[in-house]
Amino acid sequence: MKTVDEYFACNVFSKHEMQKYLPNSVFKKLNQVMEYGEPLPAEIADVVANAMKDWAMEKGATHYTHWFQPMTGITAEKHDAFINPTGENSILSDFRGKELIKGEPDASSFPSGGLRATFEARGYTAWDPTSYAFVKDKTLYIPTLFCSYDGSALDKKTPLLRSIEALNDSAIRLFDLMGYNVKKINITVGPEQEYFLIDEKMYKQRIDLMVTGRTLFGCAPVKGQELDDHYFGNIDERVKAFMEEVDEELWKLGVFAKTEHKEVAPCQFEIAPVYTSTNLANDQNQLTMEVLQKCAKHHGFVCLLHEKPFDGINGSGKHNNWSFSTDEGENMLEPGDSPQDNIRFLTVLTAIIKAVDEYQDLLRISVASAGNDHRLGGNEAPPAIISIYLGEELTAILKAIEEGSEYVDQIDKKLELGLQVLPSLAKDSTDRNRTSPFAFTGNKFEFRMLGSNLNISCPNTILNTIVAEEFDQFSTELECYPEHKRTEALIQIIRRTLKEHNRICFSGNGYSDSWKEEAKRRGLLELKSTADALPHYTDPKNLSLFEKHNVYSPQELYARENILLLNYYQVIIIEAKTMVYMLRKEILPAIFDYEAKLAQIIQTKKACGIQAPMEEKILKQINEPLEIVSEHVGTLERLIETPLENEKIMARFACDELLPLMETIRTLTDLIEKNVSKSDWPLPDYNDILFKSF
Repeated sequence: MKTVDEYFACNVFSKHEMQKYLPNSVFKKLNQVMEYGEPLPAEIADVVANAMKDWAMEKGATHYTHWFQPMTGITAEKHDAFINPTGENSILSDFRGKELIKGEPDASSFPSGGLRATFEARGYTAWDPTSYAFVKDKTLYIPTLFCSYDGSALDKKTPLLRSIEALNDSAIRLFDLMGYNVKKINITVGPEQEYFLIDEKMYKQRIDLMVTGRTLFGCAPVKGQELDDHYFGNIDERVKAFMEEVDEELWKLGVFAKTEHKEVAPCQFEIAPVYTSTNLANDQNQLTMEVLQKCAKHHGFVCLLHEKPFDGINGSGKHNNWSFSTDEGENMLEPGDSPQDNIRFLTVLTAIIKAVDEYQDLLRISVASAGNDHRLGGNEAPPAIISIYLGEELTAILKAIEEGSEYVDQIDKKLELGLQVLPSLAKDSTDRNRTSPFAFTGNKFEFRMLGSNLNISCPNTILNTIVAEEFDQFSTELECYPEHKRTEALIQIIRRTLKEHNRICFSGNGYSDSWKEEAKRRGLLELKSTADALPHYTDPKNLSLFEKHNVYSPQELYARENILLLNYYQVIIIEAKTMVYMLRKEILPAIFDYEAKLAQIIQTKKACGIQAPMEEKILKQINEPLEIVSEHVGTLERLIETPLENEKIMARFACDELLPLMETIRTLTDLIEKNVSKSDWPLPDYNDILFKSF
């Protein structure tokens, strides 16, 4: 039996494998492309492609695919065999540089937001050499970008790579002015992935779960998460076997899957990797979600990645741990032993504070979706108000800098456990505030608002770009000073910036109603719904930001706004149609049958001279809300057919008209469910799903 060390990344065309299959001169040129973004020399393309093919075929691959991430948010692939005919009954396995570098899938059926007409089907995929190719299911997967005929980005990856370049250039410019010789920065991300596992048989009996990813009906189970007995609990053998398979599959693909545990809600779990470069982390998170869902089926489970599968039960998120370091490995968010004297760290921190304050809307937009709206602000995830948590020590240091006073360390750095047999433990300079959307956690920022099924490219694209902008502003100001006065000037910039933007820093309970009032007084945005947030995407300041840093053109940004608005509307329309279907085909007929049974019992008892007060009470408790549901379902059907002019109107209509009515229908139907016998209810209920899946 092989150890993990022996098979880790065995299915990845890593640098180690490249060195074995490529001539040394070719490998060196390719490594320059991967490390520093230099153009790929045309003369080595065929050599690289042939080596990649030979390696993949030795792994059992028969096909290759350009693996890309269109604006659906999930991955796409078209498989082509390596074979080329050499005669009527003969073939030669072949893979050329032109096939590696460029593909031409049909782009007509992918979202474009108006970047191309439907009849303009041509789209191109282009090899991304900064993310490793890999073999999976007998296919060589080649990570690629996806663009239209005119070069507009039709994917999630292209803007992410542009933003990485923007932050790299801006950071080098700023650090050079500060006297640091930095050639390159490496932006890293570690996405913690939450998910639910439920029994496959019960899943297939719930069309709402199958079609929408969440339950549209279901009254509360007899027990939820109130005892806090699921979090970090013992892992069931069947689940453990699933996790072991997931780990093995991910390790073979070079994913640094590190931590796994039970989460707060019944049937909820988490897997977390060690952080890696942002582009690779994005690709690997897409693989992680795919592997979770694939392996779940092998064990009779279904893996749910919806942000809120069950009402009244914690939903699932994805914490995005973001940082960056120099080419020498120095973490720019590492405070060091004396953060108050660490001018570089304080400069970076202040720029991030300014970025988050000035672009609250973009950070909220980056996590906006119909599913995530059910989760944000529900005492289980950060609110829809953006704020930063820094911890006691940093808050005190920044306050001293802002006021121009001396910082005196008065914070206890030892954590006393109160037991004489145990030593005192060094206390972290920051506690963990789970209610904060954007929290500093020692040497990185944890962006906690992401939904569990989100492609992490957009949040990181926005994070990179807004920080790049603030670095540029600092640099432009510093360039006005001679070199010997720049440190003093930088301190003044930090002090002024903190005074202007400290409103975004908050260390209290983000779940509380008092914080909402306080945030309003501070002038912070509360964009409660996706329909509220998305129209800000193309605000003039945001158009200017992305165009300046070459991350999105105005046309690309308008396209994304339209795509996301339309997606929001379509998701809710599909949920509404599913709700109507379930009511008409399953729930209402079952209720009518149960009412008929009750009526027959009442009639039989009375014929025998026996009163039936309990049956009459239950029948009344069912029929009164049933009459309202019957009326509302007709209204919902009519609303679904409402013609609407554009994407913004569609999103507002879905938010203001459809969702409130659907919530009312659900509440009334769940009330009826409480009064119908289990054997007569047509769906597996929450007690079945959450406590009988293992």
